[in-house]
Amino acid sequence: MLQKTLKTTRAKLKVSIPQTLNELTLGQLIELQEAPSLNDLEAISILSGISLPQLQNILDMNELYQFAAPVLALADQIKHLYNGDAIPKAITFNLADGSKKVNVMHNLSVEPAGAFMAAREIIADEINEQVKLYGDEEWQQHFNPSLKACCQVLAHYFYCRATGKPYNEYEAEEFTAEIKKLRVTEALPISKHFFTCYPALSKPKTGYWHRLLQRWRKGPASKTSKNLNISTP
Repeated sequence: MLQKTLKTTRAKLKVSIPQTLNELTLGQLIELQEAPSLNDLEAISILSGISLPQLQNILDMNELYQFAAPVLALADQIKHLYNGDAIPKAITFNLADGSKKVNVMHNLSVEPAGAFMAAREIIADEINEQVKLYGDEEWQQHFNPSLKACCQVLAHYFYCRATGKPYNEYEAEEFTAEIKKLRVTEALPISKHFFTCYPALSKPKTGYWHRLLQRWRKGPASKTSKNLNISTP
């Protein structure tokens, strides 16, 4: 972390920003990605966790320029973020009831069924968007899933393992708040695995209920047709 103490109109302000990807959280990166346009103060606010009004009261603007080089270096590292393939062996969550170390399963199977179906839907939607942009043959070469989708998949994947609770779709969605606290070097290699190793998930699948409705709708039509044929001389 790069730490500096700056003077403001009221007091001194300690500002710390990450210098390496290992110090950057997934939540910070999502904020940086989702911001429509960032000025220097807004970027420093996201990276430091200090509110924008506090930074706006720094007396000497020149003092902020000492963060320019580290921020640019961090941006350069982010460009190559998806090149890493090393999946961490364990993740530690600091929850309200204490810290919990969760081993990352070697085969990364998503369970239980509710979590698998939710993750499958998120992955399929994301892949289908890429297929629309680049085509069936090219999408994997250009694939760069949104960080929001990565966060959602990991929330469903880790929720039961981290909390020890039965699966609940809504609570799993809320677990994204904990996923955002993970380092990007932890979170993205795992999410990358899901998005690149399950391309078949992009293919739409007809659920049991839809198939049942289709058969039910065909039933009356088929029966009517037979009756008409019988009554025809």
